[in-house]
Amino acid sequence: MQIQQIRNATLRITYSEKLFITDPYLADKYTMPSYTGASPNPLVDLPCTPQDVIAGIEMALISHVHSDHFDQTAQRLLPKDIPLFCQSGDESMIEAKGFRNVIPVVDTLNWEGITIIRTPAQHGTGNVLNEMGNTSGFLLQSKNEPMVYWVGDSIWCNAVASVIDKYQPDIIITHSCGAVWGGNVLIVMDAEQTVKLCQAAPEAVIVATHMEALDHATVSRSDLRLLAETESIGAHQLLIPGDGEILDFYVK
Repeated sequence: MQIQQIRNATLRITYSEKLFITDPYLADKYTMPSYTGASPNPLVDLPCTPQDVIAGIEMALISHVHSDHFDQTAQRLLPKDIPLFCQSGDESMIEAKGFRNVIPVVDTLNWEGITIIRTPAQHGTGNVLNEMGNTSGFLLQSKNEPMVYWVGDSIWCNAVASVIDKYQPDIIITHSCGAVWGGNVLIVMDAEQTVKLCQAAPEAVIVATHMEALDHATVSRSDLRLLAETESIGAHQLLIPGDGEILDFYVK
């Protein structure tokens, strides 16, 4: 298995000999609106061209349809017949963009030998949670591959802890930039919550993503790395890839 961090929550993943992309956010630097008034988004360039990001992919997996997870550039560039998996409820919006092979994951399905299981996520608290709407994570399972849990846009919560306890995933992909909304309400994990997840899953490898790309983020890679070191979370357990970096994993 291989994960390439592209930017934000966009990853190129090779799993069970299939190449796919998550949450494609392909806009040029500073071409999207600000979330806080601090700066247009995204804050950084892609590490390659948008065409290179999607080159060779066989499907796309979308956690939810917020603009930093499925933007207009991705909607324009992705082949309209590519299998596109999403949470149930998002399919009509995606189909309205011209995509002809949209497959909602209600609970569990199988694609090309890969089992995809939708998992619950909590994109904030209180009124902000209602404003954010539904979002999902996904578990991936396949023969001779590690079990992968992509948490998606979620804070650390009972639902996430329950998935970890039930499935004991080998690799957990987190969104860890500490993004805030509406009066500084946390809508994805910050450094402290990411460390809590590491402590709750000591046998798993955690891959922290969705960092240093948006103006409502509050946690940098160096912030997370420093807290992890302070809390004795080893660099072998918590990986914090830079944009463009490739991580290889093997079944133990």
